Amino acid sequence: MITSFWLVQRTQSTTENVLKARAQRTTLVRLLSTVQDAETGQRGYLLTGEPRYLEPYEMAVSNLEKRLAEVGAAFEDGPQDGPRIEQIKKEIAQKLSELAETIQTYKAGKASEALDIVKSDRGKDLMDQIRTSIGDMFERVDKKLSEGVEGQRVDAAAARQFSLLAGAFILLAALGGIATIVKYTRQLVLARNELRELNTGLENRVKERTADLQRANEEIQRFAYIVSHDLRAPLVNVMGYTSELEASLETLRALTNNPEINALANAEAAKAAVTTDLPESIGFIRTSTQKMDGLIKAILKLSREGQRVLAPESINLGDFFDSIAGAVQHRVSSAEGEIRILKPLATIEGDRLALEQIFGNLVDNALKYRAKDRPPVITIRQASSRWGMVEIDVEDNGRGIAADDRDRVFDLFRRAGPQDQQGEGIGLAHVRALVRRLGGEITMTSELGRGTKFRVTLPTKLNIRGE
Repeated sequence: MITSFWLVQRTQSTTENVLKARAQRTTLVRLLSTVQDAETGQRGYLLTGEPRYLEPYEMAVSNLEKRLAEVGAAFEDGPQDGPRIEQIKKEIAQKLSELAETIQTYKAGKASEALDIVKSDRGKDLMDQIRTSIGDMFERVDKKLSEGVEGQRVDAAAARQFSLLAGAFILLAALGGIATIVKYTRQLVLARNELRELNTGLENRVKERTADLQRANEEIQRFAYIVSHDLRAPLVNVMGYTSELEASLETLRALTNNPEINALANAEAAKAAVTTDLPESIGFIRTSTQKMDGLIKAILKLSREGQRVLAPESINLGDFFDSIAGAVQHRVSSAEGEIRILKPLATIEGDRLALEQIFGNLVDNALKYRAKDRPPVITIRQASSRWGMVEIDVEDNGRGIAADDRDRVFDLFRRAGPQDQQGEGIGLAHVRALVRRLGGEITMTSELGRGTKFRVTLPTKLNIRGE
């Protein structure tokens, strides 16, 4: 037993060393590959000038910190490896600086200067240094692997000899092990069957909860519609009686113009009530009813939109935004502004009416809340397209939104900034509801006095769930 235990411990230690060395080698390979991807993306961009060739570079830059952390973790038990890893980090940082410099120079319109930097071989020298440094680490790791494999071979030979001497004992132990395996296998089968039953029950509960949520959502929509519809009846009555009050007020004005009324003790008070107090009160009533009528119509609009069946169709976003811009071109020209649509743009499958309401509202807001000291400039671009989603930015140079108001712009009936434009505060709430119904999300960044950017993330293929 002592010999067996010693062999097991020795084999385990050797195996752990081999696995550790393999893990170290894997992290080094990934690190070198990531740096090479960054350089490949840079070269492709400098040769073609097309932003899509920067994707390997951007992905590599975003992953480098993770790769360096993996290398550091893999070599953390070796104090002598610390200085070498720090040297590699330093060389990679220099290489990234050189790559970023050439890309920024090219983006600035200085293509020849960017190529001159490449031709100076500074980047090549840095890459050679990185390969050399990582290669030295490879040699040390490979040496550990060779020693570990040799140790495993020796341990295997010792284990074979011990196995021959203890064959009978191992046979008995194997029989006992088989019995144990059979026992635990039966337990495992029982546990797996129980898990399958639990999963089936869980799926059924999830379906039931989903159906409950759908029914609750439909009830909320119906409730909003009914309440809003019923609220309009008394509101219409109030508006009608207000008109009658205004008509009656004209009759009273005629009476106050009669000279005989001056003989009454309260003639002046009556005239003041007819000429000032009553018209002012009626005006307040009319303003309030109009405001309430607008809010009720807004609730009805949201309720009806939630009931509308989405109609997916193929939409070329380039042509789509040309149509959006054309619809407001007169307002843009009157303000001496412009709408910049940066193409190419993707083609997606979506609901055209919903998309028109979403982006039409965003463009309308950009024109409505433009800065007074400069013409409006609205820029529409595709931020990215990956993993079945597309991101569209709508950016303006308008008056912007203060930091205290940014959390409220998507709330229903809440408006940010000076209330110098007509509206009920439903626009962006409606936009967010539509975007989420399409399976996407909308976010906003803004700087007061500088402008606002809305980013709309949409699926490239509309998934109509439960419709």
